This record gives sequence, C-alpha cells and structure tokens, in this order.
Amino acid sequence: MATIQSHDEALNTVNTYSSPSELRITDIRITTVKGAPMTCPLIKVYTNQGLVGYGEVRDGSSKTYALFLKNRLLGENPCQVDRLFRRIKQFGHHGRQGGGVSGIEVALWDLAGKAYGVPIYQMLGGKFRDQVRVYCDTDMHGKPDGKAMGKALKERMAKGFTFLKMDVGVWPLIGTPGALTAPLGFLEQMQAPQPNSDDPWAGLNARNRHYDLYNIPHSFTGVRVSEKGLDLLAEYVADVRSVIGNDVPLAADHFGHIGLGECIKIAQRLDPFNLAWYEDMLPWQLTDQYVQLARSCHTPICTGEDTYLKEGFRPLLESGGVAVIHPDLLTAGGILEMKKIADMAQEHSVAMAMHMAESPIGCLACVHAAAASENFLALENHSVDVPWWDDLVIGPSKPIIQHGFIPVPDGPGLGIESLNEEVIAAHVDPADPELWAPTTEWDHEYCHDRLWS
Repeated sequence: MATIQSHDEALNTVNTYSSPSELRITDIRITTVKGAPMTCPLIKVYTNQGLVGYGEVRDGSSKTYALFLKNRLLGENPCQVDRLFRRIKQFGHHGRQGGGVSGIEVALWDLAGKAYGVPIYQMLGGKFRDQVRVYCDTDMHGKPDGKAMGKALKERMAKGFTFLKMDVGVWPLIGTPGALTAPLGFLEQMQAPQPNSDDPWAGLNARNRHYDLYNIPHSFTGVRVSEKGLDLLAEYVADVRSVIGNDVPLAADHFGHIGLGECIKIAQRLDPFNLAWYEDMLPWQLTDQYVQLARSCHTPICTGEDTYLKEGFRPLLESGGVAVIHPDLLTAGGILEMKKIADMAQEHSVAMAMHMAESPIGCLACVHAAAASENFLALENHSVDVPWWDDLVIGPSKPIIQHGFIPVPDGPGLGIESLNEEVIAAHVDPADPELWAPTTEWDHEYCHDRLWS
C-alpha cells in the first residue's frame, strides 16, 4: 500500500527553485557571434529568480530590433508567452525585420519551459517524432561545375544526410558568352564593388550602389536566359545527379533576379531531374505569379523564408501557389507562430521545410517546432563545416547533428543548460566585442503602441 506523504515531504520531491507565477523579466542583453555560419546576435533574457532564457536575432538582422522591445517586457512574466507576443508582434515585419520579435519569443518559451521543467515541444502539444531530419545546404563559389558539386554532396551523404540542397542560378553564368541577355553593362555592375583607397566614401558608395542593383525586383532587371544558358544549367544538374544518383532528394535554390517567364523556362528545363523543390524563384509576395509558376511545371514550388506571421503565408496556401513552405523561425514570429503556420499549411496539404542559418539556439528552437508539427519535412543547416558550432551551447547531446538527424532534446525549455562563454568570446563580432554589454539605455523608452483609437 502506498504511503501518504505529508505536504512537506511532497515538496521535497519536486523542483521548487522556480515559482512560475512570480517570475519577472529584469533585463535583456545581446552578444553577437560572427561566423556561426552567419553573424548571429544571441539574446539573454534575465529574471528575478535567476533563470535566464536564450534567444537569437536572425542572421543579417540588427540587434536593435530586439533591444527596443526591452521596456515593453521589463517586469512582465515571461511564461505568458502568447500575451507578450501579441504585444510586441506589431514591431516585426517580413525579412530580417522579424528577427527581433521572433528571437525574443524564443527566449520567452525557453524561460517558460525552464520555469515549469518541461521541454518546449511538450507545451506545444507533444511531439510527432523523436529526431528531426536535417538537409544539408551546400554552396559552391565560382563557375558552375556539376561534377564538383556532386562530389561535395556525396560527401554529405557519407556523413548520413538523407536530404540535400544546392544552388542553381544564373549569376554564375555571368561572363559566359551567349548564356544571358541583359542591358549592356548591367551584369558587370552586379559584381562585388571594389573600394577606392583614395576616397574613404567610395567603398561605401560602391557597396550601396551594388546593394541597390542587387535588390531591383526580379521582373525589372531585364535579365533573360538564352537556350545556351538553359543548356548549361541542365548540364550542371545532370552532372550532379550522375554523381549522387536519382534516389536522394535534391532541392534547388538561388536562381537569381529574373522574371516569371525566365523562371518557367528554367523550371521546365530542370523538371526531368526530379528535384525536391524550386525555392524562392520569385519574391514571396507575388502570389499570382507563384500560381502561374506552379502550374507550368511538375517540380514542387517552395518559398517562405522571408515571410512574417501566418497571415503572410495564407494567400500562397489558399491559392495553391506552393507545395512546400519554407519559413525561417527567426523571421516568421518564433516557435508558436511556426507551429500555427505548419498547421495552416497542413490544412492545404502543403509540407513544411524550415530555413535555418543560425547558432544552436535558433537551431534547437526549430527542432522543437519541427517535432510538434506533423507535416514537417526537413530542417536546413548551414553549419556543418563550422567546427566550433556545437560548442556554443552546453546541454544538448553532442554532436547536435547525428548522422543527418537532430535528437529532440528532453531538457527543460530549449534543452540548453548554459552558453559556452569561452567559445562565444573567441568568436565575438569584432565590430561589437563587449560580451553581454548593459542595455540600460533601452529601459525607459516609451511609445503609445496601441493600434486603435
């Protein structure tokens, strides 16, 4: 017969270091790590009970997008994740501008999990899988060489990766006579600018001019692909397939800033190679063009890494313009929003892959969302070749990626016990070298944030 415990005896068997209802946010600080593989601003959210939540601003985003949220969160209970998210989500936007809101949301979930002693996936309703498939994105620079790319991908397969991705774009064709048609001189200006040591402003101006050229919307560049260019792209993919075979899924990305007609030409030419998807051929906002593209070819169409909130995905899903969505958790709005996006996609029979080029903090946030989403397909990783990437965090089983999969952590929150401050210090961004610098200048900012009168 079981012995009935007294109240005091029962308390001795449970974790009482945290009182979730009394937990309050006291500080937010950020340190930026460079080369993991991108520039990654890491977030610490401090509390009155000694618990610290970890988050991350998306690669290429400014830490300011997270810091100006600080005064809106000080004194709040981080366990009220959804309520606080609804307060701050108006300050995010598509692309890198969603990075601050999303990164803070991740840290709130980490704190909630630590306060209650459960992994994040459990708070999302449980998990559909014990490990998350990782697809290995592989970049190559210079002129396209399908055999070399095939060899690089074959090496990924030897490490256990069961899903692959490569770039297939028009920019490597620049300089190949007869491959591309464009306004004369335009393609040459697209090349990386060279600084002028005689004029300190020349390098900055050249960079900005290059940025403006590169960000001309796809339909307005005037770049077209010739039959010769199409033949070269098809030959490239054929060479890759000849090395890796036809059994492994192979996705394609980074086609270049070209209009719908050129995308259709490329899509139809590459259809015979049975690719997993064509990714981001067009700006994600062009729903009608995505529908035309999807109807023009037999390869699944994919987009979404720059889309913020589930509302941003709804038009594409309802129109049938995509077969795969590809949100980045640190743009989309964070962990719960990613789960909502996945569920909405599933209602339209659309699979969800996930973009991820961040530190292990962002990665493990994705793992929890992926574990809790039934229609999850594969998670991107850009860090396989970064030897110190795993060492940024302490807690998860190592290596984090095991034979092409990440085991779903069962530790509280993200499953990260602490950050490895020595590794962070060794790779801190030289432009922002102070570790976890005070952010008191953001403590008292005020704005009448209400969205109605």
